[in-house]
Amino acid sequence: MPHVQVRPSRDLRNNYREIANTLKENNPVIITNNGKGEAVLISMEDYAKFEDFQFQQYVVNALDEAEKEASSPNAKWYSHEEVKANFLNRKKKNNV
Repeated sequence: MPHVQVRPSRDLRNNYREIANTLKENNPVIITNNGKGEAVLISMEDYAKFEDFQFQQYVVNALDEAEKEASSPNAKWYSHEEVKANFLNRKKKNNV
């Protein structure tokens, strides 16, 4: 389990190496300014994991929404060909 450190903002300048080593150990650092929390520093590895988690949550939410829409009696269904044609038209229209 990560050990969170709380450090004043001046430590970013005065003790950067120490903070960087803490981050390399996958421990987050809360930066304070005038005694109030202002930012959280995490390692690049932890940030990449966080981005992956956010993307997975986005996909799960989008699939849940699509499932709800599909179960509606008013749902309109499209064939594969119709979806492909729509995609190609949009792509052409946007010059992508």
